[in-house]
Amino acid sequence: MMKKITIFGKGNMGSAIGKRFEDANNTVSYIDSKTIADNLGDIVVLAIPYNAVTSVLETYKNELNNIIIIDITNPVDFNTMDNLLVPLDSSAAEKIAKIAVNSKVVKAFNTNFAATLENKTVTSKETTVVMLASDSIDAKNEVTEALEGSGLDVIDAGTLKRARELEALGFLQITLAVREQINWTGGFAVLK
Repeated sequence: MMKKITIFGKGNMGSAIGKRFEDANNTVSYIDSKTIADNLGDIVVLAIPYNAVTSVLETYKNELNNIIIIDITNPVDFNTMDNLLVPLDSSAAEKIAKIAVNSKVVKAFNTNFAATLENKTVTSKETTVVMLASDSIDAKNEVTEALEGSGLDVIDAGTLKRARELEALGFLQITLAVREQINWTGGFAVLK
């Protein structure tokens, strides 16, 4: 069933994610920092920096009720490239879930680089796999269905608590790319 997707942010990640949802016959709209939306989709994607998330959640508090929120953030301290901005016993996704208590939060896309979403492959060899973590099985199923036909594979990584490991993996992958140990078209692949 076609979904209406709203993506906050139209940078490399937001655009690449939007294209994959469009490939799967969903309707996609974008909101940037200069746009105020009055009607959000069935699924909202936070393709914005971690430090901008709280403002969006506060601005759209009522509109986000009973909506699936996909958190793609990697809460990396980009000043030092040496720490995450959340405690080890938590995650950005869990913090979002505590603020947006009436929403279904799904961690996804944070272990994928934009190029691997654009190309639908990691280093032109392996199919790009999106890992989903959420306490809502229904939300994970809806996101999986919304990506059918996108050219991406989707895997259930477990409960929202697994966002901790996904964010650590995303952090490691980013630091490897920044240090030019891997290419931005590469990264970690999941072989099923």
